[in-house]
Amino acid sequence: MNTAHCAELNLLWARLMLEELHRLGVRHLCLAPGSRSTPLTLAAAGHDGFERHTHFDERGLGFAALGLAKASQTPVAIITTSGTAVANLYPAVIEAYQTGVPLVVLSGDRPPELIACGANQAIIQPAIFANYARRLDLPTPSLDQPPQALLAQLDQAMMDLDRPLHINCMYREPLYPDGEAAPFESYLRPIHAWRQSQEPWSATPPISRSALPSIDECAAFAQGRGIIVVGTLAPHQQPEQVLALARRLGWPILADAQSQLRQADGVVHHIDQLFHHAKASKLLGKAEHLLLIGGRLLSKRLMSFIAAHPWKAFWHYMSQPENLDPNHLTKRRFIGSLPMLAALPWPLLPGSGWADSLESYSDELERLFAEQHDSGALTELSAIRLLSRQLDGQHKLFIGNSLPIRLYDMLAAPGEAPTIFTNRGASGIDGLLATTCGVALADGKPTVLVVGDLSLLHDLNSLALAHSLASPLVVLVLNNDGGSIFNLLPVPNEALRQQYYRLGHGFGFEGAANQFHLPYHRPQSLAELSHALSEGLSRQGASVIEVVVPPGESADRIVELAGLIRDDD
Repeated sequence: MNTAHCAELNLLWARLMLEELHRLGVRHLCLAPGSRSTPLTLAAAGHDGFERHTHFDERGLGFAALGLAKASQTPVAIITTSGTAVANLYPAVIEAYQTGVPLVVLSGDRPPELIACGANQAIIQPAIFANYARRLDLPTPSLDQPPQALLAQLDQAMMDLDRPLHINCMYREPLYPDGEAAPFESYLRPIHAWRQSQEPWSATPPISRSALPSIDECAAFAQGRGIIVVGTLAPHQQPEQVLALARRLGWPILADAQSQLRQADGVVHHIDQLFHHAKASKLLGKAEHLLLIGGRLLSKRLMSFIAAHPWKAFWHYMSQPENLDPNHLTKRRFIGSLPMLAALPWPLLPGSGWADSLESYSDELERLFAEQHDSGALTELSAIRLLSRQLDGQHKLFIGNSLPIRLYDMLAAPGEAPTIFTNRGASGIDGLLATTCGVALADGKPTVLVVGDLSLLHDLNSLALAHSLASPLVVLVLNNDGGSIFNLLPVPNEALRQQYYRLGHGFGFEGAANQFHLPYHRPQSLAELSHALSEGLSRQGASVIEVVVPPGESADRIVELAGLIRDDD
């Protein structure tokens, strides 16, 4: 086997690939150390068009890339070495697939002759992500493979990319060039014009996907007593278009915490808790038509209502053609952007206002929540209320899974809201801090992560990522000593709940903050929490705030709050 100029050819292929990725819109590279990925690493280090981010833990690196791609709205590339380094990206790749985020995984790999023969750090990497990523399995670099074929394959794999792509790169040793010039000019001659330009080899414009209702369909649908339910939306999708549509139709908006509209003027707030309100539930029961925008709703009460209600007409409007209805209800599905939806020929029916009373019922709940949780003891519920009131449009907020996201959906106060980010594709509690670090990296805007204690324990390594940030990041951990959400679930008995579900640990996070040289606060009151939050958002870099509460307190308060709503109705 001829290995002359092997290292130089490996590097040449890596340079061609990264240059083409740059021309296709990739601006961020996330790298973990490793030897087999050396050609990719050297190519990345030599390309000034990329912002480069490094981390020693591939799992955290993958989630950081996920957050960066979400916040920047650009594809983000990840470079790892071979073996389990690639496998550690799996959770982030799954989340990216579930939520339509374009990650490009570039993995160094052993050549074919070193697979399945006991060679060190050699696993079967092609198709390692199964159906969660597109595949481009490249051969070992060879002068028999023309460079234009490499570029064309890459362009095809990147075409209309809206989910992960795995590019597996097999490299033979030697991996480290010795500096001697390699004779590649004749090999590169077919792509001479490409090398002199800034354009991709054969890029395809984004494919336009739309399927919209007709004028007659819009007119008929608008005539009924309708409601608009808004699920997960990203800021770039222009969610404010939904507000204009609702005003035109005279329909109420029931907004999920992930919709960017949960706290906006013109929506019905606290919809999850309004289902405890008899008059509100009775009024919603009169609805005839449903316009569901997006998907992945948080409130089980809202989802149950949608599933059980006898709709005369149910439209589901999405930006991508996918099935986001776990109840498999009969419906019409339409595809397009929110501006396209708002621009449809809807009749002007602002006087319908059939469900205007929902806003007054929601106002009743807001007064109750303010009375119960805007003053007094520092609890998980009052901390979430304070967070929703203290952050505004100048901030980004990443809401952790399990209890934090549900509390925000239940209790967030109306007003100017931060930009909301979540990982609700697979709804795992892993990688939440790393994802938030990626979100913070995108533009340097002050960012807050509110997260549970088990979630932060899952991701302690990512405090190193937080330490490297220059922009403000506040990690607000709600420590109830275990999985407090299981206190709300019908586990058969308390012994099983404690031993197998809650997993109380007795740990605090001051030592972890100290280990990673991060400022730490443990407020004892709402006033102290407010001060610590303001201080953290005004300083450069990351800090940790820990709110410690009794293990069963939050579940008890949630149950108590539901009782108060029923009693007040």
